[in-house]
Amino acid sequence: MIEIDKISDLANNLLNGLTIVYVLLILFVVVLIILENRSPLKTIAWILVLILIPIGGFILYLFFGQNYRKQKMFSRKGLGDMQWLQAMSDSQKDLLEKVSSIEGEEFKQIKKIMTLLLNNSKALVSQKNKVSILNNGSETFPKIFEIISNAKTSINLEYYIFEEGELTDKLFNILRNKAKEGIKVRIIYDGVGSLSLKKDRIHDLKESGIMIYPFSPVHFPYLTHKANYRNHRKIIVVDNEYGFLGGLNFADRYINGIPNIGIWRDTHLLIHGEAVSYLQLIFQIDWYFVSSENLINRSHFDIKTNEEEETLIQLAASGADSDWASIQQAYFAAITSAKKNVYISTPYFMPGPSMIMALVSAAMSGVDVRVMLPAKSDSFITYWSTNSYIQELLDANIKVYQYNKGFNHSKIMMIDGIISTVGTANMDSRSFEQNFEINAIIYDKGITASLEEDFFKDLEYTNIILPQAWARRKKTNKILESFARLFSPLL
Repeated sequence: MIEIDKISDLANNLLNGLTIVYVLLILFVVVLIILENRSPLKTIAWILVLILIPIGGFILYLFFGQNYRKQKMFSRKGLGDMQWLQAMSDSQKDLLEKVSSIEGEEFKQIKKIMTLLLNNSKALVSQKNKVSILNNGSETFPKIFEIISNAKTSINLEYYIFEEGELTDKLFNILRNKAKEGIKVRIIYDGVGSLSLKKDRIHDLKESGIMIYPFSPVHFPYLTHKANYRNHRKIIVVDNEYGFLGGLNFADRYINGIPNIGIWRDTHLLIHGEAVSYLQLIFQIDWYFVSSENLINRSHFDIKTNEEEETLIQLAASGADSDWASIQQAYFAAITSAKKNVYISTPYFMPGPSMIMALVSAAMSGVDVRVMLPAKSDSFITYWSTNSYIQELLDANIKVYQYNKGFNHSKIMMIDGIISTVGTANMDSRSFEQNFEINAIIYDKGITASLEEDFFKDLEYTNIILPQAWARRKKTNKILESFARLFSPLL
């Protein structure tokens, strides 16, 4: 009996000791979070998670809480001298400054955003471009397969999701055949988004001559500092001549839709022209990170395109390797510059205080602000968190719509009929501040008009949220929204 009491006392002492160590560890992490000088909302959110979820909160912080933007996730030093890019950016800024004010108010509006992107991400302005809007997988994937099947020199792909299935099978079959023809094929896949890719599949691709690397693979013990910063980009560059970007990944649901929800509604772009060189540069920087191979060639920017159409484009890239949240800043500048209308379609809406303030200020200044959200989502917690922001929009007389035909995954915005953006960034903190994203900022009335036309067609499959009806929604819904919103700074 005495031995059992000793063992019990020893166990209690051990448990008390571990509890003290855990409490001290949590206090240490809390101090670190405070010293990082994050936004108060994120700081408080993480402190609550650490306190309210014993052990699990600490694990969540290790996976998703560490702030790597300040120290940058990876260095570009090994890329060599890229002063030419800074020089080209400075040259374009000088040209914009010399443009006379007689160009009119519209030019002043786009000049502001152009200058911002030249400063925060060296996003060069290109003019000789043809842009094709591709709606849904039915238009996007056949065009992708057509372009890569006709590749002459190189095919570069960078995707968040490659998922096992018929669509990915078809893509990889084409890429294997092109590699056998001697075409250089390079693939970057995200280490978390493409977890379903089988090792045998990757080995087979390598055996066929395809160069393929994961972006930040999550393997213990390195998992804790890589799980939170994902490569959410969707990029294809063929022969440094054709480029694709947008919302569609390679998974069968992007063609077949989602059971019990419906079609997958999405928007993608095909670009032919000068902007593709900058898209290639973004891929090459990421390729250096995953492979240590430096492909960057200054001469790519000297190639004269035979494209006769003129569409002004900047490609805004942001991620944990950059100093600024460039896409978020571009969104903010565009919304606050609006004089007539702001139309937004986004699948996940957890924008943070600054973006809410921009939208509310625009609406209360008389701008027609409309936001389209999905009525059903592929993510439980983001759906309820998104809904928690609707009341703030309604209070400012912003028109909010819920898309009912399926899941609307389009990430688009149109401003005053002259500025539009299509890309990979959702309107949430993760896209703006953590993930590696890519958006095309387009200054063209024709492209913007086409996107607006698609937007209003989509509105036919929505219901507008009326303030009185929204106020009468179920109490259980309000509770779910409130709890989900607690996690919105972390999602």
